[in-house]
Amino acid sequence: MKRLVVTADDFGLSTEVNEAVEQAHRDGILTAASLMVSAPGAADAVARARRLPSLRVGLHLVLVEAWPTLPAAELPDLAEPDGLLRADMARLGLDLARRPAARRQLAAEIAAQFEAFRATGLPLDHVNAHKHFHVHPLIAGAVLAIGRRYGMRALRVPREPREILRRAEPGARPRAALDIAPWAALLAVRARQAGLLIPDRTLGLAWSGAMTPPRVAGLLAHLPDGLTEMYTHPATGCGFPCEAAGYLYAQERDALIAPASLAAAKGIARGGFSDFS
Repeated sequence: MKRLVVTADDFGLSTEVNEAVEQAHRDGILTAASLMVSAPGAADAVARARRLPSLRVGLHLVLVEAWPTLPAAELPDLAEPDGLLRADMARLGLDLARRPAARRQLAAEIAAQFEAFRATGLPLDHVNAHKHFHVHPLIAGAVLAIGRRYGMRALRVPREPREILRRAEPGARPRAALDIAPWAALLAVRARQAGLLIPDRTLGLAWSGAMTPPRVAGLLAHLPDGLTEMYTHPATGCGFPCEAAGYLYAQERDALIAPASLAAAKGIARGGFSDFS
């Protein structure tokens, strides 16, 4: 049986993102959204989610390049002087391994974000992380331990089979996510041992920011059996400070409401992770 979770990341980043999430859920194939609890548009996102009870909402943990939930002064090893979390992921990963204080700050920030999500009153559908930073073994351990206390039942594991992409776009030479593949495999094992629901595959890595209407329709047409997560970054425009230069935000929104996508999704069981647990 083909089961599909279509997720929008960065819910709460801006009004433009939130508008696209609402539109894509009401009029398109979007079934879930991942909330950045401390982003500028988080309150607006929560208000929209409360008006959309069929939209499944999860936690998009932010541990790099954005706004922490705790005061930056409490995160000296994780935050920059401007108050945002560090962007140097490789160096930060090493610091987490070398510095017990950094690991304590990490755990405190993760717990604060889970607590902020719980304060919204929204059911927790799933958990993932900005830039897939939860594949880092130390971060994964903290997420698994802390998430258990907050009822986490599903976790994204970013593994994308390239053969599906080739069938969806003949002639494509998609970039493999080899840099995180070993860590994603380890995360899958740990998540299953923890009794969490994980997708059999995750679509959106190679074409992150470029999940255009033809690509989304092609992926849906060649979807294998099992549980698939397809994640996207929709927005109604780029009126906000773009989180990633070159991302085709409006095209990703269009892909979620395109007639070809709606037609290709017919016959596929769609929902949030909680609908398939």
